[in-house]
Amino acid sequence: MLLDRGVLALTVRHVLILRALGLGDFLTGVPAYRALRSAYPDAVLRLAAPAYLQPLIGLTGALDHLQPTDGLGRLGRVDPRPDLAVNLHGSGPDSIDDLVATGARHLITHRHPLRREVSGPDWTDDLHEVRRWCRLLGCHGIPADPRDLCLSVPDVPPRVADAVVVHPGAAAPARRWPAERFGAVARRLVANGQQVVVTGTSDEVSAAAIVVGSGGLPPKSNLCGELDVGQLAALVATARLVICGDTGVAHLASAYGTPSVLLFGPTPPSQWGPPAGGPHTVLWHGSSGDPHGDQPDPGLLGIGVEDVLAAACRRLAQPATAAGRRGSLVVS
Repeated sequence: MLLDRGVLALTVRHVLILRALGLGDFLTGVPAYRALRSAYPDAVLRLAAPAYLQPLIGLTGALDHLQPTDGLGRLGRVDPRPDLAVNLHGSGPDSIDDLVATGARHLITHRHPLRREVSGPDWTDDLHEVRRWCRLLGCHGIPADPRDLCLSVPDVPPRVADAVVVHPGAAAPARRWPAERFGAVARRLVANGQQVVVTGTSDEVSAAAIVVGSGGLPPKSNLCGELDVGQLAALVATARLVICGDTGVAHLASAYGTPSVLLFGPTPPSQWGPPAGGPHTVLWHGSSGDPHGDQPDPGLLGIGVEDVLAAACRRLAQPATAAGRRGSLVVS
């Protein structure tokens, strides 16, 4: 099943890519999607991922279709049968099994000791997520550029332009800075003349309400649960600044070169942070922990309101072009 370097000479008409994960995961895969498009310019590229990501598929310039898939074990037989299946989901036996079950003629994946019949490179824990998938393709003779992260801007008007976007949510409690602190930052920014809006999913309405209430923001500033992912992308693309934790919105800021202040913990920015050379300030106290923990990470809690406010004011004081030249800054 291993796709060797000679496969570039084969006729590959249908490529299936498995990445049935969230927004940030989708965005870190963009360089890999583009590399596969370059390798197979005439093929149909289909991404197996959650249905809510549909508005972003065309913005990659690489993907043709979304195969709605909410997780592992739900892919099933795919029609048409893929000539090539690519595992950008993980290295576990379940993701390998999902792609083998499609009947794909060739498979690109990391190896796993419980699936010895399937070849591939070993998984490396400490790689940046973007570089991980570029390396996987590189091992199969498909060059990928980890800097190739940009998305096209959605063809929808943003709800608000030139605003500071505050996004308090994250997938796990370990990565959620307290909503009251986001609110304190928002209050000070509004006092300094900035327009602030708050975003989040429908599961994050409580956190958004706390930010709005503690920040003294008008109700119309609360966009939580009101935007689909395409509208969120349009908002971030035109924002003055994004303030959030280690979550998908941070990767949207990277995709559009939007200045951002990103609060990291417990996962180090060396694994999930923004690319060097972008207008991003990363706040991190240098300690790692369980990114799926049920309590906020102590290192994340070590970041204070004044730390975030100072970083935000520095970014807001720079023209966008100057911010881009200054690049990413990690503050430990």
